[in-house]
Amino acid sequence: MDVLRAKTAGFCMGVSLALQNLENALLRQGEGGAPRRICTLGPIIHNPQVLEHYAGRGVACVASADELGEGDHVLIRAHGLPREEEARVRASGATVEDATCPRVKGAQLAIARATRDGATLLLFGEAEHPEVRGLLSYAAGGAWVFGSLDELMELPLEPARPHVLASQTTQDRDAFAAIESWLGGRLPELTVLNTICGATRERQEEAREIAGRVDVMVVVGGRESGNTRRLAALAAQAGVETFHVERAEELSAKRFATKSRAGLTAGASTPKSLIDAAEEWLASL
Repeated sequence: MDVLRAKTAGFCMGVSLALQNLENALLRQGEGGAPRRICTLGPIIHNPQVLEHYAGRGVACVASADELGEGDHVLIRAHGLPREEEARVRASGATVEDATCPRVKGAQLAIARATRDGATLLLFGEAEHPEVRGLLSYAAGGAWVFGSLDELMELPLEPARPHVLASQTTQDRDAFAAIESWLGGRLPELTVLNTICGATRERQEEAREIAGRVDVMVVVGGRESGNTRRLAALAAQAGVETFHVERAEELSAKRFATKSRAGLTAGASTPKSLIDAAEEWLASL
């Protein structure tokens, strides 16, 4: 089978930095004589194979600041933390290292600046996603979260109030543009923040382009990864059969019996080894 592999598939800058910080912490573990527990508050990235790898090396994934104490070295996850939770982490007595993606940190600070006079935040994203919970905590005024233009249309917006429109960093840029256009004629005082990551945009555009040239798409990445799910959705919207898998072993040869050209891409938290394995599997058909 002919395989078209996306050049942008795999780790983004934010994921690479977070994992490099974790690797450095492991190298320094135990310096100064006393053993140290290396922790992340929540999964550092959304990829189960990567998390399993670090768990095997002794990295603890804790659920809250209550599980931390002196002697611990804790990394703030790439998705960032809500401000209140971060304050509890820093008060726990643990040594804290901030591995928040620079793009996410920039979005947090941009929201804080834009809403400091009480503007209402309109945030395009997944309400339960850890990045979104963190972004919301930086809004000084009220805030609404919505996952689509249809959901936004149902909100009781107040045109007399100033509003700030922002997005989860991994959302679809075209969908965000449509939202901005719809709001433009309805909210006289609207500030729009460009918080969608450029790498996300490039991945989405490449996924669309490849989907138009193949008869099947494979998207590799964690099922908890929002950006990976969106890549799979974009490929499917292009009208091509799409498989979202975490590992090549989940693929079935009989599903590809009538296919001759496959597209391959992956989420921003997917290791190169898993993408390579999927490419080798497809090429062997």
